[in-house]
This record gives sequence, structure tokens and C-alpha cells, in this order.
Amino acid sequence: MRNLRPNRIKGREIPTEMKKWLYASGSLTQQLTDLGEGEFHVERLTEHFQRLTFNDSRWMQMPAHHIAWVRETNLYGSETEAWVKAKSIFPILSLHKKARLFRHIRNKPIGWFLFQRTNPVCERRVIYLEEGWTRQSCYTWHGCKFIVQETFLPAFEQFIRQH
Repeated sequence: MRNLRPNRIKGREIPTEMKKWLYASGSLTQQLTDLGEGEFHVERLTEHFQRLTFNDSRWMQMPAHHIAWVRETNLYGSETEAWVKAKSIFPILSLHKKARLFRHIRNKPIGWFLFQRTNPVCERRVIYLEEGWTRQSCYTWHGCKFIVQETFLPAFEQFIRQH
């Protein structure tokens, strides 16, 4: 995984307890399940098709006019408030290959399939959004490229500070 680890992003200091989560490799699904002592679930918010943004198409090295299937979810651990807001962007070309299974996983986490007996190539960037600290990962998995964006919500930051 190619991963730069700055301490500051756009003038904001990355909280020490968040660095571990923002730069962790492997399955966030498994890491949240472990943190929640076995409790974890996914709530699907939306699934729809949209045109790739210029930045996303550039990062995945795909034409900007391509359509992508986008899935937005909330990820929960052992608390009633969501810990992570996730957004997955699958270009239509990837959906014609092995990544087509992701369109049919319903409320299952992408990580259960993505990291099952594989270690996908991952390029990562960390940003700060209005909702919280966010990591964006561009995966190459069985020849398919897609982006998974995970925003760690305030409830998550509060939980890890207390535990």
C-alpha cells in the first residue's frame, strides 16, 4: 500500500488516536468488529448510478465520462450511533468483472468479500471533511479498480477516546 503519513492536513492536526485508524491496512470491517467486541452491522443509505467525478476518474485512471455504481452506508460497532460513513464507487467497467458481486451484497460489509483470501493493492489518501477525518482508498482487486471512502464520525472519535 502506498501511504503518505502527514501529521497535518489543511492546517488541521490529525488527532493521535485517529492516526492508527486512518492509516491502518487490512479490513476496517474486522477492525471495527474487534473494537466493538464482536458487534458490527451495516446500514445501507443509498445505492445509485452516477458519473465519475473528475478526481475519482483520474485516480482510477478511467475516462471521466464513465458511469459508476455508488453505495453509501453507515457502519456501526457496539454503540447506537454510527461510527463510520462509507461511500464505495465502482466504475461500470469493474461491475462487468469480478466486482459485480458487490452490487448484490445488501447489508453485508464490502470488507468481508474484499479481504477474503486476498490482499488487494491499495493506494490511500487522508483528508478532512466537514463530517470528520476521512480515508479514501483506491483498490485494485482481481483486475477491478474502485474507491472506498470511510469517514470516521464524531461518535467513533468519542468512543476511542473513552476506551
